[in-house]
Amino acid sequence: MYVSRWLKKWIWAVCLCLVIVISCGAYIIWIGKEDNVQTNYVINQVRIKVNDMMLFLEENHKTIATDATLQQNLLKMSENSGARLLFAQLDGRVIFNSAPETKVQTIDLRTSLHYDLYDSKVDKDLFKIAFPVINPETQTQIGNAIFTLPAALVIPKQSHHALLFTLLLMVTCLLLVFILLWFLRRKINNDTIRPIQKLKYYSEAILKGDYEHKAEYGRMDEIGEVYAMFEQMRLEIIHLNKRRDEQDKAQKELVSNLSHELKTPLTTINAYLEAIRAGICPDMESVMEYIQVMQTNTHKMTVLLDDLLLHALKELGQISVHRTEQYSKEILLQILKPMGHNVRTSGIIFIEPAEIPNVLINVDANRLEQVISNLIANALKHTSPGDSIRISIEQELERLIITISDTGKGILPQDMPFIFERYFKGHAGGGAAKAKNEGSGLGLSICKYIIEAHKGSISFKSTPGQGTTFYFSIPLC
Repeated sequence: MYVSRWLKKWIWAVCLCLVIVISCGAYIIWIGKEDNVQTNYVINQVRIKVNDMMLFLEENHKTIATDATLQQNLLKMSENSGARLLFAQLDGRVIFNSAPETKVQTIDLRTSLHYDLYDSKVDKDLFKIAFPVINPETQTQIGNAIFTLPAALVIPKQSHHALLFTLLLMVTCLLLVFILLWFLRRKINNDTIRPIQKLKYYSEAILKGDYEHKAEYGRMDEIGEVYAMFEQMRLEIIHLNKRRDEQDKAQKELVSNLSHELKTPLTTINAYLEAIRAGICPDMESVMEYIQVMQTNTHKMTVLLDDLLLHALKELGQISVHRTEQYSKEILLQILKPMGHNVRTSGIIFIEPAEIPNVLINVDANRLEQVISNLIANALKHTSPGDSIRISIEQELERLIITISDTGKGILPQDMPFIFERYFKGHAGGGAAKAKNEGSGLGLSICKYIIEAHKGSISFKSTPGQGTTFYFSIPLC
């Protein structure tokens, strides 16, 4: 479960428990207020219960101290009501006491008089409640009647089940809150802190260059998503490191191959120069043949250096493409005418386009020439005398499609995914054997870069033993 969902449920549970606890506390406070209201009710009920004795005292207060019959009647009334009576004058002198075992002559009015219920409590089961005795003739207080009553007569029986249930519910909810807090701590520790600590360990391993530790997490939640992204990052770093190593290796091979490919024509040129200098050539025709060989090798070195320069500029993002609006027919004729002558001198049949659409395109003519030149040079590497190279140009929707196809030996299937990768020159065998030993492996990568800079696209199809066809498109204006 996602931590956010679990936390939402946890918050709802805690809030519910707190609401119950607050409600129970409010209920207990309400019960306390009810007890205060009930106290006044109980005192009134006690007043009604002892009313007969109060009236008897008010009517006979003058003779009660000396008349034994009145005292006997008052004692019976006290016994019948279940409340002991002590009648004292205002000076504290005791006139009547229904408890014969207690011989009290005077009382301290400051400590003995209780006109409320709770302050009058003497022990666990008895209460003292005092009422003033009034002279009915003068309406003045003449004394105090102090009644001692059992608690059962003062406080009515109440059921404490509701209060006990409320307290039990409060304790249960508080306990549940503590349990929920414990689960929250455990959840955060197990599902957040520990996974983050493990992720820190994996991160430190990557910082040290150790990419083999796989970040594993068993659940798909927020942390699981972070782990998944971290694992994708780790795999991407491994892939990039592998590519970097391959590119470093390819660059070293490129330097080695270029050194060899530049050294060979230079050695040839130097040998022919030494021959001319030594006077080996008997006539001017032989000299011109030697110069032609040297010119061919010089052109080969120029092509290699141009490819290397374009590659360096591409790596720096500095291959300049200055596009201008031009008509396609004139540009393409200027590009294809000299290339056709070069192809035919190699013994390859060159088939020019039957028709070139004359549409307005936004191109850099020099870069377009480089693309077509590289693709034709690539076709020459894979063809032999008697094969053919065909150029076709068509307008399709808002694009100009240029196709360069050959009837050479084609490209090996295992090489096809990497054709546009820099430094890639194909594997040995089949039609790629010749390509492996010639060129820098940069031409097709540069072609792709230039075409994409024109907001176009480039692709190919090839069948081993039958030939290869390259397509690239240039958007119309």
